[in-house]
Order: sequence, then C-alpha cells, then structure tokens
Amino acid sequence: MTRVHAFTDDALGDLDAVGIVTALHARRVSVPEVVEAAIARTTSVEDRLNAVAYVAYDRARAEARHPRGGYFAGVPTFVKDNVDVANMPTQHGTDAWVDAPRRRDGDLARMLLATGVVPLGKTRLSEYGLSASAEHPRLGPVRSPWSTEHIAGASSAGSAALVAAGAVPLAHGNDGGGSIRIPASVNGLVGLKPTRGRLAQDRLTREMPVRIVADGVLTRTVRDTAAFLREAEKVYRALHLPPIGDVQGPGRRRLRVGVHTAGPGRSATPEVAKLTLETAALLADLGHQVEEVAMPATPGFRDDFLLYWSFLATMLVSTGRRTNGPTWDPTRLDALTLGLARRGRRQLHRVPGAIRRLKRARRVSAAFHERYDVALMPTVAGPTPLVGYLDPTQDAELVLDRLEDWVAFTPWHNVTGDPALSLPLATAADGLPQGMMLAAGAGREGTLLELALELERAAPFASIQAAIGG
Repeated sequence: MTRVHAFTDDALGDLDAVGIVTALHARRVSVPEVVEAAIARTTSVEDRLNAVAYVAYDRARAEARHPRGGYFAGVPTFVKDNVDVANMPTQHGTDAWVDAPRRRDGDLARMLLATGVVPLGKTRLSEYGLSASAEHPRLGPVRSPWSTEHIAGASSAGSAALVAAGAVPLAHGNDGGGSIRIPASVNGLVGLKPTRGRLAQDRLTREMPVRIVADGVLTRTVRDTAAFLREAEKVYRALHLPPIGDVQGPGRRRLRVGVHTAGPGRSATPEVAKLTLETAALLADLGHQVEEVAMPATPGFRDDFLLYWSFLATMLVSTGRRTNGPTWDPTRLDALTLGLARRGRRQLHRVPGAIRRLKRARRVSAAFHERYDVALMPTVAGPTPLVGYLDPTQDAELVLDRLEDWVAFTPWHNVTGDPALSLPLATAADGLPQGMMLAAGAGREGTLLELALELERAAPFASIQAAIGG
C-alpha cells in the first residue's frame, strides 16, 4: 500500500484553514508564502494523485499579492471542474468537447470566492459527476493519498485527494448522489452536504426537476467546515432555512439517534456494519439515546433514483451540441455515461412518475426526523475499491451494479434535500479510512456540526502523516 502526503515544515505546516487564518492575522506567515507553499505541495504530489484538472498558479500568485477581503483571505483552495470560474474552462471531467475559459464567475464561485479563498485551479471529477470513481479513459484515475492503488472516490475526487494529502486545507466539492461524502469517506475527511438551497448554486443545478445537487467543501477538521458555512452564510443567506450561525463547540442536548446498517435495497458489508455499530456505541457512551432502526425510504426508491440519474445522463448527451458548441463529439464520452443515457432513453416514459415519487421522499424523511434528531449510518457500504474496479470503460451495467452495491446510503439525502455529514470515525481492516455519516432534518446543519465536534473530540480523526510514520 503506497501512501503519499505533502505535509512539510513550510508556511502551511499541518494547519487547517482556521489555523492558517490565525497565523496570517498574527503575521507569522504571509499570504504569498502560504499560496506558494500550496503550489509547491500540489506539484509535489500531483504525479501520484492525478487530481488537478486546470492550473491557475500565476493567477493565484497575483491574488496573493493583493488578496480580496473575507475571513479566509489568502487561504489557498481548489474548485471542482464543474462550476464556472472566470478565466478558467469548465470541462466537467469529459473529453466530449473543448471548453473555452469562462467570461465570468458562476453564482457558486462568486459566493465561494467572496469568503476570501485563493483558487489555485480546478480539480478532476468523474465524467459529469456520474460515477463514484474518477477514472478518466485518457487521463487515468484520481488516486487516494491513503493508498495510490485505490480510488479517491468521486465525483469530488481531485478536491478530496488534495485536501487529504495536505496540499490545501479545504477545497470545493458538490454532491448529487454522495459526491462530497463518498470521497470524504475514502480520504479520511470531513464532508458535509448542506440542506437543499443552503448555498448559492449555478443555473444548471437550480433548474433540475429534483434538485439533488448541493455544494460545499471538503476539509480535514470539523471547525473548518463550520467556519466555511458561517462565512458563506454571510455572503448568501437562505431565508427559507434557519441560520446555522457560528458553531464552535459540542451541543449540550442529548440527541435521539436512529442507526442504519442497511440502505434502500442494499446492506453494508459485515465489517462496515460492525464499524457502524461501534460508532453507535460511542454515541451511547456520550449519553445520546441510540436505537437501531430501518432506514426510511419511499417504495422503489433505488430504482427511481437510478432512473432519474439515467434521465440526467440522457439530457446531457442529447443536448450536448446545443450546450457545448461545434467541438462536441459524443463518441468521446465514456461507456458509463453512454450506458446511462441509453437506459434513460429507453425509459423516458417512466421518468415523470419517478420524479413524483422522489419528491415524496421529503415527507417520509420529515416524519422520520420527528422521531429521531439524527440518523447514523456508514457513508459507503463497503471497503474502498481498487483502481479499475469501477473503470467507466467497462460494461455500463456491470459498473452500475457495483456502484449500487457500494453507494447504498448517500443518494437518499440528495433526494430529500436533508443535510448529511461524513466523518472519518472508523478504519477498515485494510488500514483505509471508513467514513461514518450523520444526517438530520432540513436546515439542521448546526445539530450535525455540534455532534461532529463532540465526536471529533471523543475520537480524534486519524492522521495520514501518522499512518505513514512521518
């Protein structure tokens, strides 16, 4: 097992984003030093992680000399390559067309950059974010720094790999079926999918029939995630949701926790179920009321979600030339995207019914969270796959079946719109991180963050430096 990290004795040290802000305010380091350190770190691990989609180091150096305002002013980051950032292309992880640099920031990027972060470029994802593994047919796979023989999860693969390796303290991700939480689990990170509508979004995601995508960040500490949400809320306030505010410590209230070891249609492996119950026991030791219960789900949820996922692929492929211009070439799409699109075309007549049923999930979840404050479950149902297991050039039906086995738990919260948070609370027998996921009712990110801070204190997260021994 080959592990890799970029932590060293430079301006970043082993600081998280909040720690960097503190060091900058104390003038122990300067913004140019911090940005240059992040560039050097990224360069040092990129040949092994394969995480970067687009480099904007000269822009970052220029911004470092004159950083914009915001709490995170000068903190280096990366943006996932499926949101628009001015003067950078948005390639969506595909070779199907050649994108030109965008003229302006999208709504998400404007909110993100207003917190003060300095983007070093963009990170790689699976094609259109459709798979839980970023294994590009031409560019190769994004690899986990915990084991370069294993995948980094997806679709926010590049962002997660760089944060876990210590290249940057936090990076943007988004989540339409687990795409923040899955790579957080694989890479030993904190990954929160916020409530639907909590943060600003680009037009494409706002206009989905079921708005399954939510944007956020991947971090190494709970306090970084809490600080990001606090600062983002100052820029973009979701008036239909209760404010999160400034969460800085555990809550006092003991919570009612429902524990799931089986998702809709698929169960966790025995090892992952055991790790989940060990996390449940930790919650009970902390005084929370814990009960093992069935995961709520609408009838046929798994099939309806796969149909909707296929429908999205169909729309992407069928509108490709109109959306992306004359360089569009669908023959350059990977087999998984094309297989999903074919499946969606064959079943278009069933999509309206699936959408109606998926929209009912909110009511089912709301009823569950009247009885339980929080749900606990594994983020993914089994161990991290080796590179190649989910290779999208294989038969699409084979890959889909493997994906459904592994990604059994996360899609539910995309459909309900509820917040869900993956924490690096467990380690599998192979020595790789195994995330545990907490979910709460809509608008209750504060509850999740308070509980996460309590768990982080009770069971400190594993360190990749310690795992390597350096």
